[in-house]
Amino acid sequence: MRGKRTTRVLGFVVPLTTLHKWEMVVKYRRPRTSRALALWVSGLGTATLRTMHAPADGNTWIGITADVLPVGLAYEWSVRPACGAVVLFSGTVRDHAEGRAGVQSLTYEAYEEQAEAKMAEIEAEIRVRWPDIGSVVLLHRTGVLVLGESSVIVVVSSPHRPEAFEAARFGIDAVKASVPIWKHEVWDGGSDWGTGAQALSDASSVSASSAGEPTS
Repeated sequence: MRGKRTTRVLGFVVPLTTLHKWEMVVKYRRPRTSRALALWVSGLGTATLRTMHAPADGNTWIGITADVLPVGLAYEWSVRPACGAVVLFSGTVRDHAEGRAGVQSLTYEAYEEQAEAKMAEIEAEIRVRWPDIGSVVLLHRTGVLVLGESSVIVVVSSPHRPEAFEAARFGIDAVKASVPIWKHEVWDGGSDWGTGAQALSDASSVSASSAGEPTS
């Protein structure tokens, strides 16, 4: 049996079939922002998009999924009797990127095994830095997403709001800095990898107070 053909992107192996799907988006984008087309390219065809289910117990919810991210459910699941604050961050697909007007869709690829392990490291680091934190949710979407869809959510609950805000900000910054997930963009002028790619780092090296510069 012939092995799956792959290529390397930022040091990780990526199936060439994924790149072929992106090429199809560029060649056959009729209509340009069609959700049906996006689902076809992602391999979901006419199947109904599923929604993730929350863990039955515990205070940590981590995952990489092709399902629609359950933003509302993640918030509700994070509410705890001992916590007076819940902060939720949702990263959504916008219609532009740096130097790229008219963004139509994004495709996210993840090295899933390592991505979930890195997310677990982020969750552990959050609890070391903010010991009173209640629940932590780190979820990232893969596949083709169209404008307005959530690609990543971070939810943190804590007894008081300062810790919840700080920990949630650290959570999304650490996901961007340390989790092996790549973004491919389709815009009016063509398609290519996202412009904000950077070398991955450990969660422990991410600043807890990184006001940060805007990133794509």
